[in-house]
Amino acid sequence: MATSTLAGDTTVARPRTGDRRSPLWWAVVALPAAVAVVYTVTTRRLTGDLHYVLAALRTGRAAGYSPSEVFTHRPYFYRWFIAILDRLTSFGTDSAPVREALMGAAGVLLAAAAAYALHAALLRRVTGREAALTAGATGLALALAPRNDFLQPEWAAVVLTVLGVAAAIGPQRPWRAALLAAVPLGLAVMMKYSTADTAAIGILLVYAVDRGRAVRVAVVAMAAAAGLFGLSVLGGSHEWQWTQDMPQINQTAIGRTGVHPHLILDRSIDFLADRAVTTPVLLLAPGALLLILTRVSGRWRRAELLLVAVTIGVAAQAVVVVQGNWFLYHGAQMPVLAAAAWGLAVGGARRTPPWCFAAVSLVYGVLPVVYGQAPKGLQRPWEIWVAGLVALLAAGVDVLRTRRTTVRRGVTSAVLVTLCGVVCLTASIWPGSPHMVFRGKVTETSSHYLAGMRSAQADADRIRDRLPANAPVLYLAFGEMTYYIDHPAQCRYPIATFLQRSRFLPDVAELPSFKENADCVDHDPAPYAVLERPWFQPGHVDPALWKRIQAVYDCPSARPGTRAVLCVRR
Repeated sequence: MATSTLAGDTTVARPRTGDRRSPLWWAVVALPAAVAVVYTVTTRRLTGDLHYVLAALRTGRAAGYSPSEVFTHRPYFYRWFIAILDRLTSFGTDSAPVREALMGAAGVLLAAAAAYALHAALLRRVTGREAALTAGATGLALALAPRNDFLQPEWAAVVLTVLGVAAAIGPQRPWRAALLAAVPLGLAVMMKYSTADTAAIGILLVYAVDRGRAVRVAVVAMAAAAGLFGLSVLGGSHEWQWTQDMPQINQTAIGRTGVHPHLILDRSIDFLADRAVTTPVLLLAPGALLLILTRVSGRWRRAELLLVAVTIGVAAQAVVVVQGNWFLYHGAQMPVLAAAAWGLAVGGARRTPPWCFAAVSLVYGVLPVVYGQAPKGLQRPWEIWVAGLVALLAAGVDVLRTRRTTVRRGVTSAVLVTLCGVVCLTASIWPGSPHMVFRGKVTETSSHYLAGMRSAQADADRIRDRLPANAPVLYLAFGEMTYYIDHPAQCRYPIATFLQRSRFLPDVAELPSFKENADCVDHDPAPYAVLERPWFQPGHVDPALWKRIQAVYDCPSARPGTRAVLCVRR
């Protein structure tokens, strides 16, 4: 980038002047982006993980427990974040689609606020066009995030990190900036603890702009995170216990499986391909980086920025590796970083627009739908990596073209290139776009997921119709079933997560939280229980636990075509 900030100057840079914009520039780009956001809010719905958290919070609240005291497999501050969003968007309606759309709208407003803060901060350091495209692409990547990412802890941590970066580079006084950035970055850590990685990436981005500020922000943010963790332990009577026990119920965490470099490399290659299928803007990241670096003055500065970029990439993947589940949403920060890089690369073009790179961006906007409909034999990770190489080569062609021309681009060119980016960022929102991808194979599209959600709701409605109004329930079922039945729980463990994990890890039965969760079965038991056999699997959970359940509840055999049964207290 050709601004003084990224050329190595650690003082507050003045943006370039003379960057004139047509009054129609924003409208032409903003209108299709706004239409895509509205469509997404009304059709996306929430993923099963969000249903799990909401189900635990709602049924736990009905039992008299606040978010501080309800176990949801999520930390204290994230529980409160979702609980507040849920309460703010209830508006007295019980319609699940309406409430989810309202939560989606609230999430979009948070993304817009983060993008606005970033734009205001960038205006102090880069041109208006660079600031608008970088912040706009970041905000759209958050607002149009795939269902698996949206409102997850990783997504919330990215929003907070964007706010933290804006606070760190915006104010003129470095220490004031560090103090302002400390709270959002500290809260980013608190979203899931593993999201400390996202906050660290934010500090690396600040380092790329201003080394001194990055050091100040790192020191203050670490203190803020420690203080917030202390508040969470004081605010919840079980928070320290759950912090210790939660890592023990993940059977694939690297702490249990050990480090196997070959396996990690193999799975990382597949994971990055899977992640790029759902959010193809990730394929554009290497090309965007090339466009940025070719505009940086000084060999050592280019090498430094390249090292920072590589470190950020390794850090983004490391958090996925450590957790060991290889869930796509564990990499929710990746497409947002790629979108920001795309905006900075395109917005900083001084002469001819990067037409080749823009054309590839446009094509990749339809890639997920086309790829999802292709025969399974043609869905392979190496094809996705080739698509990334094509984007890099396109950027290389644009670099060569730029060196041979002195023609400056106009407003029309900027609009067309920007619209290509908008199309790319909408790739994950269509019915035919992939919802789940595993080792290059699309296992479920968005429309298939929504059909499955309706089927789960029908099963839950069948059981709900047999329950007396507001009757307490012991849920031996996952989030979808609990979410739609929505009857009060009887204890602080609304969903029997610890009990279910004994199916995979027998030593979970020794954890304090398991024992407390098991007491929900026969200490002041609820009059009814819901057993979802595919999830709980009675023959595989702790044998002593299943005997306790059978002693209290009479559970019928599952009928063909149904997932859950209603058990009655003996």
